[in-house]
Amino acid sequence: MSTPDPGAQAVLLAAGKGTRLKSSRPKVLHEAAGAPILEGPLRALEALGVRPITLVVGAQAEAVEATFAGRARFVRQDPPLGTGHALLVARDALREQPQRRVLVVNGDLPLLRPESVAALLGAHREHGADATLLTAVLADAGAYGRVQRDAGGQVQRIVEAKDASPEELSIREINAGLYVFELAPLCAALEGLRPKNAQGEYYLTDVIAALLASGKRVAALQVADSAEALGVNTLEELAQAHRALVARRLQELMLMGVVIEDPATTMVGLDASVEAGARIRPFSFLEGRTVVRRGAVVGPWARLENAEVGQGAVILDHCLLRDCVIEDGAQVGPFSHLRPETRVGAGARVGNFVELKKASLGAGAKTPHLSYIGDATIGAGANVGAGTITCNYDGVAKHRTAIGAGAFVGSNSTLVAPVSVGDGAYVAAGSTITEDVPQDALALGRARQSTKPGWARARRERLGTKKFHG
Repeated sequence: MSTPDPGAQAVLLAAGKGTRLKSSRPKVLHEAAGAPILEGPLRALEALGVRPITLVVGAQAEAVEATFAGRARFVRQDPPLGTGHALLVARDALREQPQRRVLVVNGDLPLLRPESVAALLGAHREHGADATLLTAVLADAGAYGRVQRDAGGQVQRIVEAKDASPEELSIREINAGLYVFELAPLCAALEGLRPKNAQGEYYLTDVIAALLASGKRVAALQVADSAEALGVNTLEELAQAHRALVARRLQELMLMGVVIEDPATTMVGLDASVEAGARIRPFSFLEGRTVVRRGAVVGPWARLENAEVGQGAVILDHCLLRDCVIEDGAQVGPFSHLRPETRVGAGARVGNFVELKKASLGAGAKTPHLSYIGDATIGAGANVGAGTITCNYDGVAKHRTAIGAGAFVGSNSTLVAPVSVGDGAYVAAGSTITEDVPQDALALGRARQSTKPGWARARRERLGTKKFHG
């Protein structure tokens, strides 16, 4: 009878400062495809049900802990003295689950897939190894540690690039920064770990060396997609990771039936969702938890952040939408700005140079152009003319405006909140409305026009100016 697999726990290494990024932000909080780079390895582990996950933090630990609170337990490495030292500080936490083997993952592997982690665990079990490392073959191995094997293909050692000879630097197989260890041999090797370098750091690769020296079995698995082994140490590498993640995401969406007209100019973040049959036009950016339903069209030149776009809705050119909802069949743009807590009802229309803030438009309502509507409710079928604004701020507090169903607000009107316009009511163009307008009433809030024939000609003659300017 076979023994049940004890499963795995994990240590994510996230204490680095990221000095070469030349940034005050913690390394693992730098974003690629709209998410911190630590999300890549963390989600890969979560997808496989690995638990518990211990996050070793160091630089600006509070910020990292706040970002990933509830998804891992935290161990602080202060000061950070290398990857081997990170395991030393996490050792007591690992011993709480003595039956579980240990996955050790660099936190700067944003392209890591769950399938590769699962394959590594499978290879570890298959070989009955004490340690198994993930490797990759790169055309240019650069500053990555090289994996040296013997004639039979067994791992002999990992040599850091800065310590490698010219012959060793010619090796193209690199250490990907992902390992599986059996807990007891790992802890024994950690006991003898010493800093043997000018930096005074404890290297995790020295653990591999110690296991090999003691006769333990160390296996290796070469990852199918070498991009998964690419870490992020510079801003150039961060940009490369971003492009690779976005390309992967767009490929997934196109295979599902999403029309991406120009993948080279389109960005869909890791948390954004697009349904089959939707169409994303060039230079469009879907960020945060944006959702685009089937049949909707977005762009070109649109940016959506945490926006929900309903079935068949259209977001036209040069629009910015944040934390808002566009219901089925509605149309927004071009050149519209929808701010948080805005909802555009089914079949409603928001047109050119319109800004909405905490506004709700009922089904079929229209704000076609050149309006600011803030802290307002607009009823179904209402029409708000060009140049209309709601004066929602009195210098101290915000106030609401309510426009009823089927109401008509003429162009260049000013609604001074708090104020309401009843169902079916009319507001004459150019009015300033300071009092509530009853249902089906007509409100005029403008001065009576006075025309003085000949006044302009007399003024020109008095001033001795030309008949017409220009």
